[in-house]
Amino acid sequence: MTETVSFGYREVAPEEKTKLVGGVFSNVAKNYDIMNDAMSGGMHRLWKDQFVRRVKPREGETILDMASGTGDIAFRMAARGARVTVSDINEDMLDVGMARAKKRGLEGLTWQPQNAETLTFDDRVFDAYTIAFGIRNVTDIPAALREAHRVLRYGGRFFCLEFSSTTWPGFADIYDAYSHRLVPKLGKMIAGDEESYRYLIESIRRFPDMPRFAAMIGDAGFVQVKAEPILGGLVAIHSGWKV
Repeated sequence: MTETVSFGYREVAPEEKTKLVGGVFSNVAKNYDIMNDAMSGGMHRLWKDQFVRRVKPREGETILDMASGTGDIAFRMAARGARVTVSDINEDMLDVGMARAKKRGLEGLTWQPQNAETLTFDDRVFDAYTIAFGIRNVTDIPAALREAHRVLRYGGRFFCLEFSSTTWPGFADIYDAYSHRLVPKLGKMIAGDEESYRYLIESIRRFPDMPRFAAMIGDAGFVQVKAEPILGGLVAIHSGWKV
């Protein structure tokens, strides 16, 4: 791991990034779902639906949903009969997720605080590993990918939903202006927190593009790695298999 890592447009020590990211998500936890709707015009729900269709969760299989936040992906997979372990490094986010699950009457989910870089699970215990809009906030992404590979059974599948870089002419410029100028203002207006949302936008810009991230997944040991762009790559679904 390098001596410094990116925290938005800043370079910081790895241990500092972990603390700073934790602070961001503790700050935004209560308004996280409202802001997701506001920032994406509700489109994040469609992206998550498409993501879960690609994962194809099945009755009785075990899935680790890492960086699960408030549970959107986990809830969708549990509804299809999968046994889902809901994990996040930030317990404030998990608290919001547990409250949402209780309100909806959802049972059978396992909630565990976990650091994606140093999972406490045994080797080869999950049929699938999912992570949605979380990998870019991990301090040591290669370490997290290796851990994902370790905890999957042979034949297990890895799926990641994350922002990327759109290749659509014109749209990239429009989105860039919107995200940098308006999203932090929405954060200030709705959540009373401009700086946290400024970081979240900056973290998207610093995240590797689709080919580079696909290569990182392959380096972690996965095969048949694929990247499925959405909106020209504004969002992408990456997948790979452990064999």
